[in-house]
Amino acid sequence: MLELLNGFVAELRKAGLPVSLTENLDAIEALEHIPLEERETFKYALGATLIKNQSHWRAFETVFEVYFSLRGPQYRIADDADGDPDELWREMQDQAGQGDGRGGAGGSMDNLTPEEIAHLLMRALLEGDQGLTRALARQAVQRFAGMEPGRPVGGTYYLYRTLRNLDLETMTDKLMELAQQQSPDGLSPLEERLEREEFDTRIEQFKSEIEAEIRRRLVADRGVEAMAKTLRKPLPEDVEFMHASRDEMQSLKKALVPLTRKLAARLTRKRRHGRRGALDFRSTVRHSLSYGGVPAEPKFKYPRPAKPELMVIADISGSVAAFARFTLMLVYAIQGQFSKVRSFVFIDGIDEVTDYFRSTEDISEAIHRVNTEADVVWVDGHSDYGHAFEVFWQRYGRDIGPKTTVLLLGDARNNYHASQSWVVQEISHRARHVYWLNPEPRSYWNTGDSIVGEYAAFTDGVFECRNLRQLEAFVDKLE
Repeated sequence: MLELLNGFVAELRKAGLPVSLTENLDAIEALEHIPLEERETFKYALGATLIKNQSHWRAFETVFEVYFSLRGPQYRIADDADGDPDELWREMQDQAGQGDGRGGAGGSMDNLTPEEIAHLLMRALLEGDQGLTRALARQAVQRFAGMEPGRPVGGTYYLYRTLRNLDLETMTDKLMELAQQQSPDGLSPLEERLEREEFDTRIEQFKSEIEAEIRRRLVADRGVEAMAKTLRKPLPEDVEFMHASRDEMQSLKKALVPLTRKLAARLTRKRRHGRRGALDFRSTVRHSLSYGGVPAEPKFKYPRPAKPELMVIADISGSVAAFARFTLMLVYAIQGQFSKVRSFVFIDGIDEVTDYFRSTEDISEAIHRVNTEADVVWVDGHSDYGHAFEVFWQRYGRDIGPKTTVLLLGDARNNYHASQSWVVQEISHRARHVYWLNPEPRSYWNTGDSIVGEYAAFTDGVFECRNLRQLEAFVDKLE
């Protein structure tokens, strides 16, 4: 069992989850106090001890389902837990091959017609019979998925074929009709809603059993390592902004709020180092009463950190379109963390879009307005950092003060136009800090039409920012 668990921890680390030795030992100790034959209890015990970030749960669950795909309750996990892991693995594979088509219904299901399977499924879902539901899931995959050994087809295709033949779309309505018929006085509106929610939950669990069965068969055919590589996805903090899907963007959005608080705190922080402000006369006199009116212990006013002001200047050209969407989400999230936030977007022209974010609570609406109403095209709509920066300085340069932090976001690909780097130099003279976040890999900087090096000389730092982990690292480096 110890070797089996160590292999699972190794798979988690390959998937990018940070699992320390201490957490590994905690998991081993936890398994001494739970029934190993209960798969869900086993999974949640490992999850509670091995992961420490809620956003890592889906990645953990994927690794668990693949690694233990042939180690479910129907394939025994505890009986031979102390035996040879390789022998245990072979036995589980043998049981998986022999167990297809048999389950809690008793006897073989191979001779059942599709109508009889549908009738059994309705009965199982109506009564909440998990054993029968699990057996029907295995039979449905065997009967309808059309899986062939060695065929390079993903599990999604097999799942689609299975569900299409089961016609689960109308299953809830059919179950509700049966529930109404079985109720002597009929169902009240509340009872009807609760019954519908319960049936929907059971149907989703049945779909999960089908997915698990498909996964078990794919692992038996292709091996654990091959399936793990196929299903392995980056953690939320490692998803690149430039290639994030809509769902991944939503998860990134949730992670931005605590990060913006941390950013505001870092930019606000001042180190005292024993520095004193002006003499606090009132406090000095009050404390002197304990010395008979002699001001033996002068009191001073210590400077209090003020909420910083922030200016965000972001490139929203086509080359960084996906990063620009994340940038606008970031701007929206930091509105409440600073005393003043002003937002500017540019391509070859520049426009202020601060009011777009203040006037709505719907970020999608704000981003739509930025993309459709902002005046950011000057000539041909191709990036021209030099012209955009020059116009910014002429229009808004006077608004930059000693409390202002300027955040520049873009890849600095200037289409071989003049850089006008003197603008960034002037900004750095007036502002408290100037930082640049670049969504391109560092190896691409200063190649082709990238001129990030010309601007970097006048900033407090240029940081590679392709994912949430790198953005967190940038925030941690601020002083």
